[in-house]
Amino acid sequence: MSNAPFQTIATLLLLCVATQAAEPASIDWAKARQHWSFVPPKAQALPKVKDTSWPRERVDRFILASMEAADLTPTHEADARTLIRRATFDLTGLPPTPEEVQAFVNDTRPDAYARLVDGLLSRRAFGERMAAMWLNLARYAEDQAHQVGNNSSFAYPNAWRYRDWVIAAFNADLPYDAFVQKQLAVDLMEPQNKADLAALGFLGLGHKLYARGQLDVQAEEWSEQVDTVSQTFLGLTVACARCHDHKFDPITARDYYAMAGVFASMQMVNLRPDGKDEDGKTLADKMDPGTLHIVRDVNPHDLPVYDRGDVKTPGPNVPRGWLQVLSKDEPVKFLQGSGRAELARQITDPTNTLTARVMVNRVWDLLFGKPLVRTPSNFGTTGDKPTHPELLDDLALRFMQSGWSVKRLMRELVMSATYRQGSSGSAANAQLDEANDHLWRMNRRQLGIESWRDAIMATAGTLSREGGTSQNLDAPVHHKRTIYSQVSRRELNKTLMLFDYPDANVHAARRSNSTTPTQKLYVMNSPFIIEQSK
Repeated sequence: MSNAPFQTIATLLLLCVATQAAEPASIDWAKARQHWSFVPPKAQALPKVKDTSWPRERVDRFILASMEAADLTPTHEADARTLIRRATFDLTGLPPTPEEVQAFVNDTRPDAYARLVDGLLSRRAFGERMAAMWLNLARYAEDQAHQVGNNSSFAYPNAWRYRDWVIAAFNADLPYDAFVQKQLAVDLMEPQNKADLAALGFLGLGHKLYARGQLDVQAEEWSEQVDTVSQTFLGLTVACARCHDHKFDPITARDYYAMAGVFASMQMVNLRPDGKDEDGKTLADKMDPGTLHIVRDVNPHDLPVYDRGDVKTPGPNVPRGWLQVLSKDEPVKFLQGSGRAELARQITDPTNTLTARVMVNRVWDLLFGKPLVRTPSNFGTTGDKPTHPELLDDLALRFMQSGWSVKRLMRELVMSATYRQGSSGSAANAQLDEANDHLWRMNRRQLGIESWRDAIMATAGTLSREGGTSQNLDAPVHHKRTIYSQVSRRELNKTLMLFDYPDANVHAARRSNSTTPTQKLYVMNSPFIIEQSK
């Protein structure tokens, strides 16, 4: 049995060194709001550059200005074969076919590359590619780490419905603010589309611990929800204020319990197609295939500040509400039901300084291999500052102004001269900027397990484009894209683990990249590889 939940709790406790503070610390809020990520993004004038012929998009002016200030020059543009492979993998997670490569190489129209990019963004595979990133943030899984034996009453057999909703949302270019709101509170919004209820899997697939009726166990579940929501959408570690005021960021224990009260006022349920709740003890193989794992409001109430996080020592109640550092003055209070809908609106409010920046940074990381903020889920004082702050602000503002369109953002980045650069460059540039912080060339990147495995099947001609229910990754008949594989918190599939798929018990800001002897042994001896090579 996995002990991952206990390791997670221990990690949080280590990160949050205990102090005596149960009441709000003496925080100078005006000074706290001067931290770069709490300052509203500002409209940026385009930087002046010497080489005006190189930029293709707005982003290029910011990148080139940074290069020129460091006495660097852009490298050459990648050739057509490299560009189509790069763009196709980045936007769909699949390789281009030989016919597609040849057609692009032979296409002499000035807008050939733009046509390619638009076509890739319109494919169903785009949503599958984006979901692979998102599900790691959402700690997507189909069971619990603490499941004992064959007891599957805590499993999520229909978790795939949330996964498929995420895929469809990205393909439809659902505005990101609506994408966030639906995952937190679509059941509390009007008008309501029944198909969107699956979005609540973001919360409904959270941790369910044994002895859930006990207050101390419930407190662990609230903490996990606060941690996942705050890191995913805000890039903040709010859960570090559970036992005391945050040691480094302007987040108090009162802030933590104001947010935790929202999740204490909801309940994870299994909703059948007839609108009734599934019995909580129903085993996975007995559950209706249309059942959704979601949440609903129940007994909205405020929480006390528990001294040092101990539920046996409650202090004064704290109204459910918003973080004080992100409020204009006093914390915004949530008065409607659990407060989930109000929380969702605060997260996506255009005056919130974090949400757009955090998402833009994640998309940049996906396409360029390094985020502008190297700590993508920590925009607090212990996180890294952006390498290109003006560019991040410009992208964040225009992301919101464009209607929060993820596809439009990605199109601009992929069309840029920065993205089209080759991955090699001059020795002179390398001496000045070996880490490529100024992006004078394109970063070389490893394929994730999904793209790597899918590319093998696509090349072998065995790839199935069927979606739907999840399958065991190691099953001989599993030729679906890897995104449609089962993901376990109890025991992560060994192939996924071998190729750096993150622990599904916790939010994963980004994946690590490794090259190990065991990976090479897998390639030489795996039945899957042998079968695909025939």
